[in-house]
Amino acid sequence: MINSFNDVFEEVLKYCYRLTGSDVPNDKRISESGYRMWIQVLKPYKMENNVAYLLAKSDFVKQQTMTAYGDVLNKAFEEVMGFPIKVDIMVSGDDEPEEKKEIRIEDTELSDEADVYTFDNFIRGSSNSLAYAFCNAVAEKYDDKNAEQIDPDKVFNPLIIYGDSGLGKTHLMKAIEYKVSKNHPELKIIYTTGEAFINELVKALEFKDTVNFHEKYRNADLLLIDDIQIIAGKERMQDEFFHTFNELYNARKQIVLTSDILPSKMTKLQDRISTRLSLGVQADVQAPDFETRMAIINRKAELLQLKLSDNVVRLIAEKLKTNIRQLEGTVKKIKALTVYTNESPSISMAQRVIKEIIISNQPSEITVDRIISEVANAFDVTADDIRSNHRHSKISIARKITIYILKEVKGMTYTQIGDALNKNHSTMTIHYRDVSNLLKSNKEMKDTVDDIIKNLKEK
Repeated sequence: MINSFNDVFEEVLKYCYRLTGSDVPNDKRISESGYRMWIQVLKPYKMENNVAYLLAKSDFVKQQTMTAYGDVLNKAFEEVMGFPIKVDIMVSGDDEPEEKKEIRIEDTELSDEADVYTFDNFIRGSSNSLAYAFCNAVAEKYDDKNAEQIDPDKVFNPLIIYGDSGLGKTHLMKAIEYKVSKNHPELKIIYTTGEAFINELVKALEFKDTVNFHEKYRNADLLLIDDIQIIAGKERMQDEFFHTFNELYNARKQIVLTSDILPSKMTKLQDRISTRLSLGVQADVQAPDFETRMAIINRKAELLQLKLSDNVVRLIAEKLKTNIRQLEGTVKKIKALTVYTNESPSISMAQRVIKEIIISNQPSEITVDRIISEVANAFDVTADDIRSNHRHSKISIARKITIYILKEVKGMTYTQIGDALNKNHSTMTIHYRDVSNLLKSNKEMKDTVDDIIKNLKEK
């Protein structure tokens, strides 16, 4: 039931989102990224005299949305209300009532497009310059004036950016999406994560709706998948990705992927996928050097309209060395504190925030249950299987690996391990030694165990 303008706008959003579906004719379809970037970000304000007033965060968003989707929004409101409606987009704060002009959390954290991932907002340094150049080239190939400068169908397709978490891979991916979507809203651009890709496929299989899943991904003009390494070891997911990749590659559609490691080092990745990923280019991103960290902090502060002294900037850069997200999160937290406490940024404030950031980013405790769960996922069994007396070969090796990791990572005694798994203590020593010997001769198994331990320590 529609009781307010907020309810009306919710129905308008649903109408617009339906237009991203693969069953919508091409001349009426809008891209999912376009919906997310330019329509979903709008806020309802009021309706007067058959005019629907919406709020955008900046003039830039207002102009882009009205140019690309003004007619779509007019039609959506008419469908929901049953009579013609004209849409007018205002910039937040222009004519809002006084009570709405009080400080809001988004105002304290962002200054217009401070958190929009663009190439302009990306700080280049020696650690990421090649990845930046490749990503920018891919985005520019959609502009006619640059079309002859590169041949991404051969050289830059697929483009794979790899490196540790928090170093800017997602920023570069979303910068491509942002630039291409802004200049070419007619294109079907899909940005997703490896985990979301898997979850969508699982749901499609569950509801026997793989046709729509295939339609969505295999008809993309530009496909960007973050953290593709998550599909390694998952055979059904790899099969689906393989066929999706082939369809798009053969249709000369651009594919961009990120991974936390070089694809050739993914031990559980199918050879046929590894071969195809080697067809394009790969570039790594590394931890930024001190000067680049300083530049990142200063740029974020500038976007947030925050004045930081050189000493504060230097302190942050010295304490947080390996993760860009932590650098930016520290600046955002300092900005929020200055608004809510009326304090000026200081060394002591920065020290408090840095301590909180470091603590909040520490891996969670490695418990027995976490270890069992990680091993179960890696070997495609359940936690109950590992604790059971089943002697199936797959369950048996998973149980032995669990014993080994409990000893190596947790430092538990054999008696404690036996109690945790409800097993005879005397057999724990034998199983631990079996695995130790196995890892010396079986590289694939060693890589699997190393991956499990790495996941435990990072989460």
